[in-house]
Amino acid sequence: MVKKIGFTLVASAAIALFGTQQAVAQTSLKLGWTTSDSALDPYAVGAKIFKEEVERASNQKIVVQLYPNRQLGDEKQMLEGLRFGTVDLALVTNSVVAQLEPAFQLFDLPFLFSNEAQAHKVLDSEVGKAMSAKLEPKGIVNLGYTEGGFRQMFNNKKPVTTPADVQGVKYRVMQNPMFIDMFNQLGGSAVPMAWGETFTAVQQGTIDGLEGAASVFYASKFQEVTKYLSVTNHNYSVVELMISARSLKKLTPEQQTLVKEAAARTVTAQRKAAAELSVKALELMKKDGVQVNAIADLTPFRSAMAPIYTKSRNVVGETLMDQTLRMVK
Repeated sequence: MVKKIGFTLVASAAIALFGTQQAVAQTSLKLGWTTSDSALDPYAVGAKIFKEEVERASNQKIVVQLYPNRQLGDEKQMLEGLRFGTVDLALVTNSVVAQLEPAFQLFDLPFLFSNEAQAHKVLDSEVGKAMSAKLEPKGIVNLGYTEGGFRQMFNNKKPVTTPADVQGVKYRVMQNPMFIDMFNQLGGSAVPMAWGETFTAVQQGTIDGLEGAASVFYASKFQEVTKYLSVTNHNYSVVELMISARSLKKLTPEQQTLVKEAAARTVTAQRKAAAELSVKALELMKKDGVQVNAIADLTPFRSAMAPIYTKSRNVVGETLMDQTLRMVK
């Protein structure tokens, strides 16, 4: 009887030790973003695809934990977390990345891209690689450029069909000089504001409108508080999928390669899904009573942006800017 009990205790201890070893062998990475966890949200779609790709490729040895809705902080806070290793992974809007590395303003130039394919061509080129390299001295590795979708103008005053319709309207913009200049150049009143404050500001009439991707706004229920959506396509929203250099170095070389390859697959799949979501979101907006209008001629809008391109040349760098402009032409 004593022997049997002893054997049972040894077996139990062995099982417990094996379970502990399994737990130790499993690596967890936290991935955050600021928008919703909706199936219509391109950030959420990208996060879930990345999680699936990493966990499948690693046979669950690496687990990606998802933190939507600003659970890891606003985008500026997550960027700081990436730099110091307190945040492992984050999906961050390019305009916020540009606050850390101003050269990223290149991708936010208004009316730079005419369609998604044109944007992908630039992002996946040597231009995109050169931009990513600028983040590495800051402790951040860019794993790829996912897609937020083309940005539109929403407001509660009137539809936008010409630049004159922007004049005097208070638009929430990201806390980024490019977006502030863009709306001020059109005669609007740019109000820099963190994402987490925006819904209430629109709802209470503190601001008249805002700009951004239709799919993100629909997922965040802005159709409940805005009347007009004008398809301006004034900016293609790039969303960087980034990992802290400190978090990456904690992985084995094989795991590092696995994560980078999973990110590359994520970018391809997420872009396809995001483009479909953009079309679907516009239809859902219409169905929910938002007045959606196209714009016949964007030339007057583009012409008004000339001073911004001139101003950005020194910030971005002439070589990268000229290379990009040649590619989009």
